[in-house]
Amino acid sequence: MSYRIIGDSCTDLPKNLKEDEHFRLVPLTLIVDDVSIEDNENFDQQDFLHRVKMSPNSPKSACPSPEDYMKEFAYDGDIYVITLSSALSGSYNSAEVAKGIYLEEHPNKNIAIIDSRSASVGQTLLGMKIKELVEAGKEFSEIVNVVTTYRDEMKTKFVLESLDTLRKNGRLTGLQAIICSALNIKPVMGATMEGTICKLDQARGIVKALMTMAKAIEQDVFKPQERILGISHCNNYERALFIKDEILKRVPFKDYFIVDTAGVSSMYANEGGIIAAY
Repeated sequence: MSYRIIGDSCTDLPKNLKEDEHFRLVPLTLIVDDVSIEDNENFDQQDFLHRVKMSPNSPKSACPSPEDYMKEFAYDGDIYVITLSSALSGSYNSAEVAKGIYLEEHPNKNIAIIDSRSASVGQTLLGMKIKELVEAGKEFSEIVNVVTTYRDEMKTKFVLESLDTLRKNGRLTGLQAIICSALNIKPVMGATMEGTICKLDQARGIVKALMTMAKAIEQDVFKPQERILGISHCNNYERALFIKDEILKRVPFKDYFIVDTAGVSSMYANEGGIIAAY
């Protein structure tokens, strides 16, 4: 069967999917002060985190161009594109523009653009679901419908070690950040149905915050025996193992995977951050 799953580079893939010929990633560009960093296979997480820490300014990202997506459409098979939440990035709109242009010359091409309304491993889970359905012999239109429903039922949560990036980009005042830092308060954040970021809870200390997130997952998970738990971490594998164990104590997920964040997810999560999707 001939198909291609295209993610923007916020899609954090485990090793087996990075090596799967059906998966392709289109890089965003990360900007720290006057330095532009392409979020591709050469991304240096340690260098990026150091630059972000040393800069007084918030890091930014530039989404792929329509041309970047169109290069990946030139393939003899069905195309499925999964993007970072459209509420956080222009990647979805860029992919939609690319689709419109490409279909003018190739009107019979099957191309689906799916707004993940999530990020990181949330995008990965959607890619895995598409692969599962394609290999089960499902038709293009059915796959799009099933994956859209799966997306609508999916949840994403994350815990941040540092509020520095939120402070720099104006989502949190300097005073709030100072108070939270002084009191060792760690927010538990989540994605809304529309793909925006919201605060769900908070706790003093990273361990208590992770435990709070695990309890929240236990309370709102839907059909866990049919779902996979995805966990991404920003340079803290031990923390990812801890939250994985705490979640699986409470919830009988079908399976799980753990990945380190690439560039865009590292920018959002910051060092020590944990993202969970299910």
